[in-house]
Amino acid sequence: MARHKKTAADLGAWLCFEDEAGQGLRPPKGRTWGRRGHTPVVRVTAAGTKRVSMAALICTKPGHRPRLIYRIHLDRGPAKGRRKGFTETDYARLLDAAHQQLGGPIVVVWDNLNTHVSHRMRQLVDARLWLTVYQLPAYAPEFNPVEGVWSHLKRSLANLTKHSLDQLTALVKTRLKRMQYRPGLIDGLIAKTGLDFQPP
Repeated sequence: MARHKKTAADLGAWLCFEDEAGQGLRPPKGRTWGRRGHTPVVRVTAAGTKRVSMAALICTKPGHRPRLIYRIHLDRGPAKGRRKGFTETDYARLLDAAHQQLGGPIVVVWDNLNTHVSHRMRQLVDARLWLTVYQLPAYAPEFNPVEGVWSHLKRSLANLTKHSLDQLTALVKTRLKRMQYRPGLIDGLIAKTGLDFQPP
């Protein structure tokens, strides 16, 4: 990880961590209040495979407030030949948007998802001179602060009933937008990784 930090510092670049997650209409379980001896029951609409896929970047650079940048992809159910989650082109668009918003070169650190390491993704990365990409070690989610975004988001969705994919999407967008305006929260998620991002 020190190598990634040095590269970002040498380039004057933003260091960005990326991760993706999904949420269906069945809400995450969470603790709640109820009468003694009466377990609360939350009725939900969870039929089918409809879900919201999310991809996000947490971006950090010394002297700048941390940034959360995200994109949403809707999966409205089975369709022949259609990919459920993000494609290589979708990831490239997310990185292009981040480059535009951040106004400088980017060093991206992400996991070994097949879409991240495909030949097509390598071509898209090579075509962007402002972009450097590194893979996280296998099975090391604790080093990725974006994991904390999903944990925070799903806690806020616990026990909530969404009757349609559009309702769920609106709720997810609202929650993520709130996080964007909480740099202290993002700093906390970065700090939780235990990694030092100050330049040497």
